[in-house]
Amino acid sequence: MKEKTKGKEKEKRGHTDLKVKEKNKIGNTPKKERYPEKKKTKRKRPRKAKAKAKAKAKEEKYMEKPILYLDSVGETNTDTVVKAAAARAAELGISHIVVASTTGKTALKMAEAVKGSGIKVIGISHQYGTTEKGKWEVEEEYKQKLEALGAVITTQSHMLSGIERAISRKFGGYSRVEMISDTLRSLFGKGFKVAIEITIMAADSGYIPVSENTEIIAIGGTRQGADVALVLRPAHSNDFFSLQVREIIAMPRAKED
Repeated sequence: MKEKTKGKEKEKRGHTDLKVKEKNKIGNTPKKERYPEKKKTKRKRPRKAKAKAKAKAKEEKYMEKPILYLDSVGETNTDTVVKAAAARAAELGISHIVVASTTGKTALKMAEAVKGSGIKVIGISHQYGTTEKGKWEVEEEYKQKLEALGAVITTQSHMLSGIERAISRKFGGYSRVEMISDTLRSLFGKGFKVAIEITIMAADSGYIPVSENTEIIAIGGTRQGADVALVLRPAHSNDFFSLQVREIIAMPRAKED
């Protein structure tokens, strides 16, 4: 019994000595060796999370500008539209304004509004022969005043009627060009359709530059005066579908049937 007890005591002492040795060993071991640093691994972000982060980082780019919605159509809106067009041309650095002007009166108002600014005003009148063969409707008085201000008053064949209308009148039917004209007139109003048409006429006459980066202002009206002003990227008639309406500056809410 005594031998067994002695054996157990020796065994206990052996375990105790081992623990003491291990403690001493740990105590003498440098901290870095005792507690090795774990390698930091970068957590890979899922692709969707990355895309969302990029989208959030991107600033939203947009332009906020008022549109003048007019209560009526026609000449009573001319001064309001001219003033708004002049202001927007200055803000955008636009150098050409095309104005529908039968006699030259509306074009003159526009030219006077931008006098000294370097903005070129091009008045577009009805083509020769609209009311009387061989004649146009521009009044000489307005023409001279426009020229004195460095503005132009001109005309050419109407882009959204012309020969197509002559064919329809003689043989009946309905041309594709007239369909474009009537669609613009019905959906957006007469002044809107006119603004687009005179832009093409000015482009084909060489009075305004035409390129991907060019913007001009076009002003049209219902019967007389001005009630629509648009910022457009112009185009030639043979490239009609490159024309873009970039901004609406003013237009009537109610349209004339």
